[in-house]
Amino acid sequence: MKKLSMFVVYIFLLSMVGFSAQVGAYDEVSLKKLNALGNCPSCDLSKALLYKANLEGANLTGADLEGADLYKANLEGADLTGANLKEAIMYRANLEGANLEGANLTGAKLTGANLRGANLTGANLEGAELSMAELWEANLERANLTGADLSGANLTGANLTGANLEGADLYKANLEGSDLSGAILCNTTMPDGTIDNSGC
Repeated sequence: MKKLSMFVVYIFLLSMVGFSAQVGAYDEVSLKKLNALGNCPSCDLSKALLYKANLEGANLTGADLEGADLYKANLEGADLTGANLKEAIMYRANLEGANLEGANLTGAKLTGANLRGANLTGANLEGAELSMAELWEANLERANLTGADLSGANLTGANLTGANLEGADLYKANLEGSDLSGAILCNTTMPDGTIDNSGC
């Protein structure tokens, strides 16, 4: 019985250590600044829990949001220029009109996100999940979409000039009126399910 009790205490302590490590991933001062002012440029918010946070119009230029939980967060009109959003959880987040120029969105989870009119010029979206995302008239000029999942996404009127779509999945995506001038298409799954290798 004593051994069992010790084992339970050991497991509890391990879980607490894990929890502390997760919480300690971001800078507490930065999070308090964001909550108080709604702005936090160049702040360390990696792995921060910002679930359903209202960050409309926030200045988060150059901020580190790697692995942050931004599920259903409101980032409409926010400035995320050069921000690190690698592997951030942004399912169904509102990023309408947001500035994500040069942002790192490698492996970001953006399924069902609203990126209508967002500026993603030169953004790195390699391996990002953008299925069913709203990208109507979004600017994806020179964006890296290598291996990105854009299945079922609405890219009506989107600017994809010079974008890298190598290995990207565009199955059932809406590309009506979009500009693919100079885009790299190699092993790219097109809306009709065919594979385009014209840029290989």
